[in-house]
Amino acid sequence: MAENSLLDKILGLQDKYDSLQAQLSDPEVISDMKKYVQLNKEYKELAPIITAGQEYKKLVEDYEAAKDIIANEKDEELREMAKEEMAEIEPKLPEMEQNIKLLLIPADPQDSKNAIVEIRGGTGGDEAAIFAGDLFRMYSKYIEKRGWKMEVTSQSEGAAGGFKEIVFKVIGDGVYGVLKYESGVHRVQRVPQTETQGRVHTSAASVAVLPEADEFDIELNMNDIRKDTFCSSGPGGQSVNTTYSAIRLTHIPSGIVVQCQDEKSQLKNFDKALAELRTRLYNMEYEKYLNEISAKRKTMVSTGDRSAKIRTYNYPQSRVTDHRINYTMYNLPVFMDGDIQEVLDQLQIAENAERLKAAE
Repeated sequence: MAENSLLDKILGLQDKYDSLQAQLSDPEVISDMKKYVQLNKEYKELAPIITAGQEYKKLVEDYEAAKDIIANEKDEELREMAKEEMAEIEPKLPEMEQNIKLLLIPADPQDSKNAIVEIRGGTGGDEAAIFAGDLFRMYSKYIEKRGWKMEVTSQSEGAAGGFKEIVFKVIGDGVYGVLKYESGVHRVQRVPQTETQGRVHTSAASVAVLPEADEFDIELNMNDIRKDTFCSSGPGGQSVNTTYSAIRLTHIPSGIVVQCQDEKSQLKNFDKALAELRTRLYNMEYEKYLNEISAKRKTMVSTGDRSAKIRTYNYPQSRVTDHRINYTMYNLPVFMDGDIQEVLDQLQIAENAERLKAAE
């Protein structure tokens, strides 16, 4: 059983939790939206720790009370009941302690955010673009299963199908905390549709998952942004191709360029492009944070290095291998249909083990 320092930490956080609760009902705080959002975020993050801590405290108290009965009670029946209670509680305590230790480690502050996902066909020409399309379909199916919402920001189709590049936003609770493990290079081994000799080729596509910056994360100076409009291309009918509804934004100080042509409305495209620009600027700083973490410990989240091969999809063997955790499954069609939760769970378990190790 853990020493009472674990309980002391939880009791210390209880005071902070109560203080935040009081501040959130203060009219002065409510009128300051930026402060209110920040405090509410802290309050929500503390809630599961406080709940787990209260359950643990009750279990420890029950265990000590049963121990006291065994030591001091003469009634054999009561002593027997206390022994049974202790035997029931004892195996639960280490698991609860481990869970609380994990909850006490500060979570990545980005985990609760929406995500911007970018898939690019890499080496392999037409086949790489087709594979990028397969990955987009896989994520679309997974997002649908999770009940999240997806919005495509921009896309550039491949000559033989799929995408040279596609960028989309995923909206939902804790999206980035789940999808962040998908960042990196995904490699495919199969006979391409364009291959006449039946030979297996290796192609690749890169996936970048970024936490979406909200308006409180970064302040943009509109004087630093050049706005260009152009005609949208691709599916969408006549009006898409004949009106200047597509938007390209260039952030002059950093040289970052984003564009959006998904909506028929120029205003909607502008809002989407601005949100993506804010995210990309924010992520220049966030990448420094990721690099700092990976220097201290092994991390399951790629730091954006496009040479980091994270997963191989082998079609002849119907095999998926995640190289970070040596995880292999032999049911590729199901995986490509969006059934990717198991590998994401395994990556999170491995990441949590590393976080605990680093905290100790």
